Amino acid sequence: MSLRRTTLAAAALLSAGALIAGCSSTAPEPAASTPSGPVTGEVTFWSSLSGMADVAAAFNASQEDITVTFEEIPNGANGGYTKLSAAIESGTGPDVAGIEYDRLPGFVASDQLVAVDDLVAKDVLEAYDPQVRELVSFADASYALPYDAPPLVMWYRQDVLDAAGVEVPTTWDEFEDAARAVKAVNPDAYLTSFFTNEPQLAPLSWQAGAQWFSVDDDRWKVAIDGDASVEVADYWQRLIDEDLVKAQLGFSDEWTADLGSGVINGWVGGSWSASGLKTRTEGAGQAGKWIAAVPPTWDGEPSGALSGGTSFAITENTENAAAAAVFLEWLTTTPEAVEARGAVGTAYLAYPGLNEVAASVAPVDYYANDIYAVFDDASENLGPWAWGPSYDITSTALKDAVATAPTLTDALEQTQAATVDGLTSLGLEISE
Repeated sequence: MSLRRTTLAAAALLSAGALIAGCSSTAPEPAASTPSGPVTGEVTFWSSLSGMADVAAAFNASQEDITVTFEEIPNGANGGYTKLSAAIESGTGPDVAGIEYDRLPGFVASDQLVAVDDLVAKDVLEAYDPQVRELVSFADASYALPYDAPPLVMWYRQDVLDAAGVEVPTTWDEFEDAARAVKAVNPDAYLTSFFTNEPQLAPLSWQAGAQWFSVDDDRWKVAIDGDASVEVADYWQRLIDEDLVKAQLGFSDEWTADLGSGVINGWVGGSWSASGLKTRTEGAGQAGKWIAAVPPTWDGEPSGALSGGTSFAITENTENAAAAAVFLEWLTTTPEAVEARGAVGTAYLAYPGLNEVAASVAPVDYYANDIYAVFDDASENLGPWAWGPSYDITSTALKDAVATAPTLTDALEQTQAATVDGLTSLGLEISE
């Protein structure tokens, strides 16, 4: 991502300072304020999420003042953010774009987005869960509207738990006991996998009370290998070493085959996992065998975390911020937008009141329990969390380290060092 107009250090410190450490700063001026008359014009919209072409078409059909032109772009892993950033830098970016929470700080730090506080209704911003809103808030300004807020969720084969004589685990100690019980019944079976290519160490650490990024005395504090995260890494390493979980490539043909054959009987995923799990297991006759569950806790106290999630932002290229804001608000807060997207996934929407609609179009009947009720429970008690100013550095380092380091704790230490080196090279002052 280009850093042409401002040092990443200054913008990123402002972004996290007001959010986490109470550092004072002045929010930038938005591109425009909400107009008093009818809003008209054309809006370009980029997203990698499936079903968004239908959402744009539904918006266009709902009124005649604003026309939205949609373009599907690759997801971040396949170059979508590179394309988006380059387009914004060249002045050819869209009016509205989808950006995941972990990448949003980098776009804000590069001055590529406009604040939306004066572009959308105040009560819209105030309606979000405070922790979710903080993920899009920097320097006392909001730079996007949250779309989904997918909680970290466990998925289990209920029949496999029953055969092993165990209840749904409520603590991680119980989870380990359940893994042993499943293995005792079938030595070839595992309660779940640990994905080596898409490690869930960030949300698992968040759920354990860790904070990988914060601000300390006007410096970014990086604590990826802090005590809580190390406890998580040591725990999963022990399960791997004792052959209680299977370390493997997530979303691979092998993993899919293992799900179908009963080798793998659980998934550390998110609310978004439901549709993919159905697709991968329905051919094996597993309808009605899977359940969603709130993740186990470390100390018995409820603690939630998100697993991914997307926001929608207005880019600095917009020439009609008012029209972009009208579409942005419709996209993220209306039942009509949820219905238009249809049954392409199991999104857990961030805006209050939308998940009843989401459940009505999602493949909920495949599961043996009320998965959206579980999503509600898993979304409670979200702990504090902020993504770093250039999380692509951390994400790349973590994937490389998990694939090559002797242990997961070593992987965290390597990721810590790589993140500190990478952010320092961008001009940031770092504390550990």
